[in-house]
Amino acid sequence: MMKKGRVIMISIFIAGDSTASIKKEEKRPEYGWGEFLSQTLRFDATIQNLAENGRSSKSFIDEGRLKIIDQEIQENDLLLIQFGHNDQKSMDPSRYADVRTDYPNHLKRMIDVARKHHAIPVLLTSITRRDFVGGILNENTHGGYPDAMRELAHREGVLLIDLFKITQQLISDMGEEASTSLFLHLEPHESIHYPNGIKDNTHLNEQGAKLIASIISSHLKKIRA
Repeated sequence: MMKKGRVIMISIFIAGDSTASIKKEEKRPEYGWGEFLSQTLRFDATIQNLAENGRSSKSFIDEGRLKIIDQEIQENDLLLIQFGHNDQKSMDPSRYADVRTDYPNHLKRMIDVARKHHAIPVLLTSITRRDFVGGILNENTHGGYPDAMRELAHREGVLLIDLFKITQQLISDMGEEASTSLFLHLEPHESIHYPNGIKDNTHLNEQGAKLIASIISSHLKKIRA
């Protein structure tokens, strides 16, 4: 973007959960895709990663994180919005967002903040969980939340990166065994942070986070073209 002869670098704001967030050292080797977005972008931008572990669309707003974006986002910036993992947690009223009402309403509030500042909102459906049943990847790991986001994107005319669909195909093609290479799977004593090992089919390791970041960047390139 040019303004009075100067190149103005845009910012990319990330509103999301643990699959996108910056991890603390005690969580390594867990990574979020937002940590690698700047390395995979095909254009210049600064990354403002406000994603946080365990957040839903509801708790993200309730904690004032959307207010920070509202104060800082500017014209032509991008706001990447990815929620759904924790919105499903009906036993936790601090995070649960009903898929038919609260969830799309919260997402709409984020879209409105971006548009108010003439920034560009981008919706991202959640990365699938790696949940194989009888050798077949479960197609319903996020219930109706991906569909709810797709419907909102269509209704509001918002750009959508369908990460759920993309990662369902990717992990299904890789297969049950090979797909562990993208997630936080460790044997006992393999990491000082997980002395008993871990088999986490939601959170990404470095390889997985870099791959997801690359996929997102390839779609953002089309937006900025």
